[in-house]
Amino acid sequence: MFDWNDLKYFIAVAETGSTLAAARQLRVSQTTVARRVAALEREVGLHLFERRSAGYALTPPGQAMLANALGVRDAAARFEQLARAESRDAGGVVSVTAMEIFALTVLPAILRDLRTAHPGIQIRLDTSDELRELGAGAADIAIRCSKRPAGAGLVGRRIADSGWTLYCSRDYAALHGIPNNREQLARHPFIGGGGALWEPYQAWLRQYRLEESVVMQYDSVAGLLAGVRAGMGLTILPAFLADREEDLVRCLPPRNDDITGVWLLTHERVRHVPRVRLVLDFLARELTRIARS
Repeated sequence: MFDWNDLKYFIAVAETGSTLAAARQLRVSQTTVARRVAALEREVGLHLFERRSAGYALTPPGQAMLANALGVRDAAARFEQLARAESRDAGGVVSVTAMEIFALTVLPAILRDLRTAHPGIQIRLDTSDELRELGAGAADIAIRCSKRPAGAGLVGRRIADSGWTLYCSRDYAALHGIPNNREQLARHPFIGGGGALWEPYQAWLRQYRLEESVVMQYDSVAGLLAGVRAGMGLTILPAFLADREEDLVRCLPPRNDDITGVWLLTHERVRHVPRVRLVLDFLARELTRIARS
């Protein structure tokens, strides 16, 4: 099989009539042009040019092959134009669904950098507690904490492991200490709520029989984070996010049965749409970097 790149040397010599003129056109040496044309002739087993003192003239086989070579060149040019068009089309709206706690912790900086790198992309961020169905087009991309995401046609990757465990603020720890067993936990106030976080949180409190220790409940993650940061008490948070909050201190290691995955998902229907692919790859790279930091 001949080298496809040799066709451009063949065409240049055919159009200019000499290896010198072709070399100037292609901005390479005359020797390179002559060598590549000779290599093409060897590979196809044809004499494409007659070497004359006045230059190169196409042989009948060369004339017959030129039309096909020009067709390859034109097809390559169309391919490049389509690729550039696809690249330009890597703009528009991409909908991302994620738990609210992601939007309050790691996502703002990531989306800021995405905007800087790709100003044509507009992100529509959905932080509803309701699980959005990607297959039905409710969102293009999902960031989920789950042991194993369910849903037909989902594709993606597990970015990191993340257990749920107990946190307090640094100021709270300085005043009241960091509890590290059940007896000590019973002497500390707990902040409850957090929307979608409340279900795993309730399970954790039931295990340690600490339901009566909840002194305040928020109906959103924003309130829950505000409460724990202010030193109101202790709360349960996903370690992947809370471990990276400078104001927070982990009190206990996660339980093994509380280990979930941080998943980045899309649906096979949109996985190759340029703007979705671009955002998916950007999120994967940045979330992986955070997981390894």
